[in-house]
Amino acid sequence: MSSEIKEKAELEHIERNNGSSLSAADSYDEKDPKNDIHAPVIKTEAEKRFIKKLNWRLLPFVWLIVFIQFADKSSLSLSAVLGMLEDTHTSKSQYSLLGSMFYVGFILFQLPNNYLIQRLPIGRYLGALLVLWGISVGCTGLCQNFQQLLVCRILLGILESPTYSCLYIILNSLYRRQEQSACYGFLWMSNGSGTIFAVLISYGVAHLDGAHGVAAWRWNYLVFGILTVIIGIATFFFMVDGPQSKNLHLTEEEKLIVEERTQDNATVMERTVKISHYWEAVKEPRYYFVVLAAFCNNLSNGGLVVFSTPFVATLGFESLNAILLQIPSATISALFVLLAVVIHRKTNSMSLATVACGGIAMIGCILLAALPHTAIKLLGYYLAWGFNGSYVMLLSIVSQNVGGFSKTIWYNASIMVAYTLGNFVGPLVMLDYEYPAYRSGMIVFVAGNLVVVLCICTMLFLMKRTNKQRLSKGITGKTDAHLDLTDKQDPNFIYKL
Repeated sequence: MSSEIKEKAELEHIERNNGSSLSAADSYDEKDPKNDIHAPVIKTEAEKRFIKKLNWRLLPFVWLIVFIQFADKSSLSLSAVLGMLEDTHTSKSQYSLLGSMFYVGFILFQLPNNYLIQRLPIGRYLGALLVLWGISVGCTGLCQNFQQLLVCRILLGILESPTYSCLYIILNSLYRRQEQSACYGFLWMSNGSGTIFAVLISYGVAHLDGAHGVAAWRWNYLVFGILTVIIGIATFFFMVDGPQSKNLHLTEEEKLIVEERTQDNATVMERTVKISHYWEAVKEPRYYFVVLAAFCNNLSNGGLVVFSTPFVATLGFESLNAILLQIPSATISALFVLLAVVIHRKTNSMSLATVACGGIAMIGCILLAALPHTAIKLLGYYLAWGFNGSYVMLLSIVSQNVGGFSKTIWYNASIMVAYTLGNFVGPLVMLDYEYPAYRSGMIVFVAGNLVVVLCICTMLFLMKRTNKQRLSKGITGKTDAHLDLTDKQDPNFIYKL
């Protein structure tokens, strides 16, 4: 279908729905259980079997990609206590810059990625990037000075930057809206659980110090570089990257199930880039709350990830023990994500889940700012990772409540830009002259978590108000997802809260 015909179909659909909405108002009863806009879909046994098949063919790849992405990015923190700074003559201020410059590369590639992700097969695109960034990680282990480390970090940022945008779109297109908070929960729990494996691998690699004349921190980069290349090759050939992926091997019955689920999640992968969707997004107040929340959330992420192992080491722990103490923080991080998902699924309230996790994160950062700099600070350090639960709710709000493929990609890209800026600024607020307590940085993280909670609650209030307005005019029927209407163009689109 040509773009002109498709645009005409969209306009006719909107006019038809608007014209019939008033007549439907009389027959719509908001108190009728069958009209509950948040009622869960009752799945057939065939669909349950399909979901199990989908989970086994997709989620292991999601876990591996998130695990290796986090491991490669956080290798800097682990290497810092294994002699990298001394071997490359890198100062503490230069180390902070290395943590931030990764995100310069990250942000530079967002605009090209916004185009490529819509034009290329996502699985192969992501697999190729994994292979390239694995090579970049391996090259980092060969660096001899700060300048070489800086180039490798920027290059790593460029190559890793499409990761989450690709995974967001894949999850959006394959899972129902009511399933997506759990999907994003799994994605971010993969961060935590993957960190545990990364720490164990790094702990083992640390004992290779001096083997074949190679320092432990160099072994760390070489091992993770090789693992990344292997995962990239597997992703390129075998990852499920959309509803019509050949790797799903759909039966005729499953094709019908996939179509029904596509209509539910309203995400159809379109190759045509629609600039009008971009403009619609930037005109929405909600868009700016999303961007601000993503930025403030990742202030904590940037600061705590880059300084995690060195910070814990200053509390009186030896280097190897400081590495092992990242396991509890990774476990607690995953548990906070699980807490957010469980609260949302049990109460059907994203705001309650956000307040719970954001409040815990604020308490943790307050303790980090106020407690004496001894081992007792580990309590605050672990509680501070509650921000991961808030971030999952933010991602869920976008995945469930933004319609139109180009608009969804624009929102995801904007989140990644804000994610990048937050992670860039986070290490910079850990002021060198406040070493090792970094009190000002912890206060900034408290304020950031508060802003996240306020932004998410405000967005949910605005969407709830829009729902009431649309429901008062009546629900006229389901929209054909293949029309690629945005949530604003489609009068039948009901926001999930």
